[in-house]
Amino acid sequence: MNNDEYYMQLAIKLARKGTGYVSPNPLVGAVIVKNGQIIGKGYHKQFGGHHAEINAIQNARQSVAGATLYVNLEPCCHEGKTPPCAESIIKNKLAKVVIGSIDSNPLVSCRGINYLQSQGIEVKTGVLENECRRLNEIFFHYMETGLPFVTVKYAQSFDGRIATESGQSQWISSEAARKFGHQLRAGHDAVLVGMGTVIKDDPELTVRHVRGRNPLRVVVDTGLTIPEKAKLLQNLSGAGTLIATVKKADDRKFQRIAASGAAIITTDADNQGKVDLKKLLKILAARGISSVLVEGGAQIITSILKNDLASRLVAIIAPKIIGRGIEAVGDLQISDLQHAKKLSFQKIQRLGPDIVIDSRLR
Repeated sequence: MNNDEYYMQLAIKLARKGTGYVSPNPLVGAVIVKNGQIIGKGYHKQFGGHHAEINAIQNARQSVAGATLYVNLEPCCHEGKTPPCAESIIKNKLAKVVIGSIDSNPLVSCRGINYLQSQGIEVKTGVLENECRRLNEIFFHYMETGLPFVTVKYAQSFDGRIATESGQSQWISSEAARKFGHQLRAGHDAVLVGMGTVIKDDPELTVRHVRGRNPLRVVVDTGLTIPEKAKLLQNLSGAGTLIATVKKADDRKFQRIAASGAAIITTDADNQGKVDLKKLLKILAARGISSVLVEGGAQIITSILKNDLASRLVAIIAPKIIGRGIEAVGDLQISDLQHAKKLSFQKIQRLGPDIVIDSRLR
């Protein structure tokens, strides 16, 4: 490993500290090196706050003039919620900027690099680029597709059941795995479930077992059948709820639920008369939702996979055999193995008695 890669790894490690707090902005860390010594470090701590480069400059223990800045993402050059980082880099007379990955945001893409070079600053790009892109896979997907990055997560028995035949599902997985599930919630902008899950489990869908912000809770409720006393419609100041339906605003229940403080949107129906999930994701993206965690149930999971809307699949496998029960994934209408959904396993770990397989859909 050369020096550039070493310092870039430090920047990536710093960037991860912002997980769950900076979205829809990317995770960014910065390290300033002068005469072979680290003199400043920083990361983007929260949405709307200073970017990593600014924090690193402000935290530096000596002048950064003539120093090298390592940052995992191209510095911005446009005015947003904060001033452009490129201007601060130039103003403070850094000599060189080493960048991991180019920003996909059309307001930035290569413009930051070109601007820095035009002002006489040496720029090097592509250091640990794959690692840097993987760190911000949510951000890049959101910028490049215009849709949220979708993670499908479920806990199942060893024989592939997410519930018994009668519908009992609590708890298939262990406490350690459930804590991991709350970490996933904290790392996504929204958590999405179908009405079957709401009626069966009456979940809160908040972050409780770990530190982190609550995601927006999204319920796919085609016929607007959600019970008005459901937990998702209570204490809305701590966690917002959005209900997607095909019902119109003049529906009486629509008006009563809206009065409770929950947001309701009417979407187009798909060919089966249900909420069109792709159009729903586009609506969420337009609201600044860059990532969605799908927690069930089986019907929603199946629809998401069938329509190729998921990028990541996390399966928690418990050492239990149920036999006849509810499958995690229903009929995808695949009759030829060549058309099977293909996965790339990224990480396999043990949590308590359970195995967690974290994969990407190819």
